[in-house]
Amino acid sequence: MGFDGADALDGAGVAAALRENPSELSPAAARSVAATLLADGRFSEPYCEWLPAWYELGLIAPVRYGEWRLRRVAGAVADAADVTVTAPQFSRPSDVTIDGKPALARVSGFRERFLLADALLHLEWFEHAAAADGIEVPAGLVEQTRTESLSYYGGVRDELSPPVRRFQRLLFADDAWVRRVDERYGLNSRLFGFWERLLSAERERLAAGAGASGAQAGARGD
Repeated sequence: MGFDGADALDGAGVAAALRENPSELSPAAARSVAATLLADGRFSEPYCEWLPAWYELGLIAPVRYGEWRLRRVAGAVADAADVTVTAPQFSRPSDVTIDGKPALARVSGFRERFLLADALLHLEWFEHAAAADGIEVPAGLVEQTRTESLSYYGGVRDELSPPVRRFQRLLFADDAWVRRVDERYGLNSRLFGFWERLLSAERERLAAGAGASGAQAGARGD
């Protein structure tokens, strides 16, 4: 998106330092790493609340354990560099209304809930991580993306404006992250594979400039 400050940190260098000696990270790098880990840890439980109850109940235990582990690592990284980092708060369905109705009133099915949750929570995740990295994301774009995405994936709006569609296309690129985690840890997870397919299909649909909302596309079987 060409945001100012996007090149301030050397991502490859930070990753190498994490592998070799994380205690030697600079304060800026440590803040970035700790903020990302805290956001990753906090992300999943609110995400589960956007999905059917059977999904939330099946994942809540490993999700909470994963958050505990990530918080410990984030705390160690922050303490070593003497920096202070806080975890973000992610929206839950009870926090959100779309066109005056509950957030999930117009969506049905796993896919539609999954895409609505990702469109909103990944935006919030990115805003938090970008701030920790010193990346200047225009507040107006964040608010426009939030408003349009809720309406679009919530089954009200028919299309996204070009800048929001481009922003969401980039945010939906976390299908690559899901694939790397699955491969790196040798999980061969059917669930991870399912997530990856949903995310990559939506990213490709946005790249093609598809106009129908996520809920409408799902209803047609697109």
